[in-house]
Amino acid sequence: MAVHLDNGWDSELAVKNVENILKNLGIDLLTYVLDWDEFKDLQRAYFKASVVDIEVLTDHAITAILFDIANKRGIKYILSGSNMVTEAIMPKSWSYDKNDLINLKAIYKQFGTIKLKRFPTLGILKKAYFLCVKRIKLIGILNYISYIKKDAKKIIAREFDWKDYGGKHYESRFTRFYQAYVLPGKFNVDKRKAHLSTLICSGQMTREEALKEMQEELYPAGELINDKEYVIKKLGFTKEEFERIMKLPIKDHAEYKNSLKFRRFITLFHKLTGK
Repeated sequence: MAVHLDNGWDSELAVKNVENILKNLGIDLLTYVLDWDEFKDLQRAYFKASVVDIEVLTDHAITAILFDIANKRGIKYILSGSNMVTEAIMPKSWSYDKNDLINLKAIYKQFGTIKLKRFPTLGILKKAYFLCVKRIKLIGILNYISYIKKDAKKIIAREFDWKDYGGKHYESRFTRFYQAYVLPGKFNVDKRKAHLSTLICSGQMTREEALKEMQEELYPAGELINDKEYVIKKLGFTKEEFERIMKLPIKDHAEYKNSLKFRRFITLFHKLTGK
C-alpha cells in the first residue's frame, strides 16, 4: 500500500506520475488530505517566524500519518525513499529537525490564528511508543541496493511514463518556489550545492558536471512570475505583506521553544549505553 500526503500543493504532473506508477504496479493508494485552512495558517506562521525550514510542516505530517496508519492497520514496516547516496549532505543551518513538535507548536502559538484540530503530529513519546512498543520499523530501502539516481529516472520514465519535474522536490509548486526563490532570496541558500555535492561524493557525478549544472538558472523568469503570484495568493498574503516578510531579520529555529536539549541528552545516552 502506498500512502500519499496531499498538502494542497501537488502539481498536475506529480498527480499524473503517481497515478501511472501505482496503476502499472497494482499498488493500492491511501491519500491523506490535510485540512487546508489549518495548513495554510501553519505555513503563514512559519513565514512570519522568519525561520529557514518551512518544509518542517509537510515532513512532520508525512512521518506522523505513516506511523499512525501503520499502527491502525497492524503494519510493521514503512518503506522510505530517503537514502544516503543522494541525500546525505545538508548543512545544519539550512534545515531543522522535522520531528521537533515542541518547536512547531511554539512557532504556531506565537504566529498562528486558529486552533489546530486535524493537523497530524508526532511527539517524542508517541514516536517512541510506535518504535519500541509497537515495533514499527522505518526502513530506507534504497540504502540496501546500488541506487544510481540517473538510472532510476530512466527506468521509471521508460516503464511507467514518468515525467521529470526539473528539480529535486519540484513536484510540489510550493517546494519549487521555496527552494528556488525563498531560500536563495532571503537565506542565501542554494540547496543544489548540497544535492550535487552528495552525488559527487557517491561517484554519480563529477565536480565539473556539478559546476556546469550550477550555472543553470534556478528559476526560468516566466515560471517565477507565475509561481510567485500563485503562492502569495493561495497563502492569503498581499504582495506588500509578502515582501515585508522576505525582508524580516532571519531567526534561528532554536530562538523559539524547542526540544534540542532533550534530544542531545537522548543521543548522548545512546552513545554511553549502547541502547
